[in-house]
Amino acid sequence: HYGRGGSEHCSGEQCRLVMQQIQFADQKQEFNKRPTKIGRRSLSRSISQSSTDSYSSAASYTDSSDDETSPRDKQQKNSKGSSDFCIKNIKQTDFGRREIEIAEQEMPALMALRKRAQGEKPLAGAKVVGCTHITAQTAVLIETLTALGAQCRWAACNIYSTQNEVAAALAERGLSVFAWKGESEDDFWWCIDRCVNLEGWQPKMILDDGGDLTHWIYKKYPNMFKKIKGIVEESVTGVHRLYQLSKAGKLCVPAMNVNDSVTKQKFDNLYCCRESILDGLKRTTDVMFGGKQAVVCGYGEVGKGCSAALKAMGAIVYVTEIDPICALQACMDGFRLVKLSEVIRQVDIVITCTGNKNVVVRENLDRMKNGCIVCNMGHSNTEIDVASLRTPELTWERVRSQVDHVIWPDGKRIVLLAEGRLLNLSCSTVPTFVLSITATTQALALIELYNAPEGRYKQDVYLLPKKMDEYVASLHLPTFDAHLTELSEEQAKYLGLNKNGPFKPNYYR
Repeated sequence: HYGRGGSEHCSGEQCRLVMQQIQFADQKQEFNKRPTKIGRRSLSRSISQSSTDSYSSAASYTDSSDDETSPRDKQQKNSKGSSDFCIKNIKQTDFGRREIEIAEQEMPALMALRKRAQGEKPLAGAKVVGCTHITAQTAVLIETLTALGAQCRWAACNIYSTQNEVAAALAERGLSVFAWKGESEDDFWWCIDRCVNLEGWQPKMILDDGGDLTHWIYKKYPNMFKKIKGIVEESVTGVHRLYQLSKAGKLCVPAMNVNDSVTKQKFDNLYCCRESILDGLKRTTDVMFGGKQAVVCGYGEVGKGCSAALKAMGAIVYVTEIDPICALQACMDGFRLVKLSEVIRQVDIVITCTGNKNVVVRENLDRMKNGCIVCNMGHSNTEIDVASLRTPELTWERVRSQVDHVIWPDGKRIVLLAEGRLLNLSCSTVPTFVLSITATTQALALIELYNAPEGRYKQDVYLLPKKMDEYVASLHLPTFDAHLTELSEEQAKYLGLNKNGPFKPNYYR
């Protein structure tokens, strides 16, 4: 089902049309605290609590504790007099603009897309409603969509991930942003509703991360889907929700599964985590990795990145895995494949990377050694059973932001990071260049769906064609002064390929 429609409905002609619109030529020259209040739950979650999946970047200048007044109780205006936003503090715009400018330096494909496609405006008339992490990197994506002709309204996909100063910079530029770091659950849904429910504003496209925005529109404003052309979703959680809707016959618009594009799986998941796992652990615990014993639960792309980084730093790494293929990969990469129960008493670091639930349960936590560091690198906050630690006999002690000691009656303690939420967006930053690849894929998916002729895409979930994946990758090569080898006509014929690609079949991941 993953690739259904990929080769049958998503024609090479449409790919060429999209790329002709963009017209990239001579690329090389172009590239020289826990929440202060819990709040009431206004809607039950259908599949996962993705709004609480991660915390904000540690690089954020501001914290929600700087001013306890809720943004909902403030009346703020930008320099042009607009108040169609709700953020922490509009005065932080200068800090946010500098962060965005730094990110732009590491997002070459988006900047080239912005520069070259402005004339064509492939998203002219597209009203895009978005729900993603609001960071400097996603700000570059949002402003690129605007430069391509889109009108955007945006909310945060979880309650902790917003960089307040970046939200301020976007609001100052006239973008309708509803998000701040440290939202309550009620604030979260209120922001999404404000983002969607504006009289006279009918979204044409949805860009979602986790599926909460899509879920909210289905629950509250189902008639909106009559005029929505498509959904672009980038997370494991959100894609899972879309496939469930499709299976139940309830998906009423086409959707693009960006998460399973090669340019997401093999880059964002692998290389982003390979760099950010060490960053997150160092910033929170100052741990030395050399000689430490670590267990990585799951050897998908995220687990591969985490394991490689720890091994390179001299740690002794164990891996747990349910899939014999991934397990064999771990063994061939030199890792000891174990069950968690076999090593739980001796390891110094436990990292979950599965996307599953209850990977580390109370029994495991009870058996850990004193000082064991426990964290999650998977998308959902369900992998570590943190709820089982909220019991009277255990003492919670806040050490610093996103770091807790959980202390047992006998004095044993573990170090729990980000309360089991996504470590790299909680406790560190993520590599901007890798996010450029994912964000470019998202932008092209929006362009593809928005410009597709009526009937090309059915009410189903699609992958971008491999030609698009290869195109996104090619846009980032000039940064490295990299030069592709070209097939001769004879070689292309021998391989049964078009000399200009695609070079991999559509099912390749």
